[in-house]
Amino acid sequence: MGDQTPLVAWSSIKVPLAVASQRANGQSAPQVPAIVESDNSAAEQLWGSLGSDSDAAAAVTEVLRDGGDTTTTVPSRHLRDGFTIFGQTTWPLPNAAAFTAHLPCMAGTEHVLSLMRQVAGNQQWGVEAMTSPRSTAVKGGWGPGATSGYVVRQIGLIIHADGSMTAVAMATSGPSLDSGISALNVVAQQLDKSIRKLPRGRC
Repeated sequence: MGDQTPLVAWSSIKVPLAVASQRANGQSAPQVPAIVESDNSAAEQLWGSLGSDSDAAAAVTEVLRDGGDTTTTVPSRHLRDGFTIFGQTTWPLPNAAAFTAHLPCMAGTEHVLSLMRQVAGNQQWGVEAMTSPRSTAVKGGWGPGATSGYVVRQIGLIIHADGSMTAVAMATSGPSLDSGISALNVVAQQLDKSIRKLPRGRC
């Protein structure tokens, strides 16, 4: 629902990046701060562990394909000075939602999902702030818009009491990080009110 203008992924793309790094090198220490704290230095270490920028872009794109995203391609060069290569991936919300829905059913994602259940305070909004689910797993992303405003987005899993799951991808563009968080919290409030009507599934 709402505006479907594709926006850059920012730190939400750290989820497929962490999965790609685990597939290539196993569990590693930088995966924890990259997901839990959304630490950019740790994420850059994961990116570097995948080889050249072209190799890393291909590896993360392959994870997206495995997760049901058939069109998003991670760039292999800096598209914007001062920001990570991977963070500038244009990730349409339907593609992000499809990937999030596939994530629990993909091989070797258990560790990353466990980290998404432990996010720090800087990501405890949106789906993470809902009161109805048994538990949630989220990853946020935020940063200045391409020309103006501030982008705030999130992918998340709502885990219901019966163990079934609902995948969510949401994004907004507004004047600031705080306003974006407030907007996504409003979406989460509506999800709370409609919790029994949400589509859900299992692996």
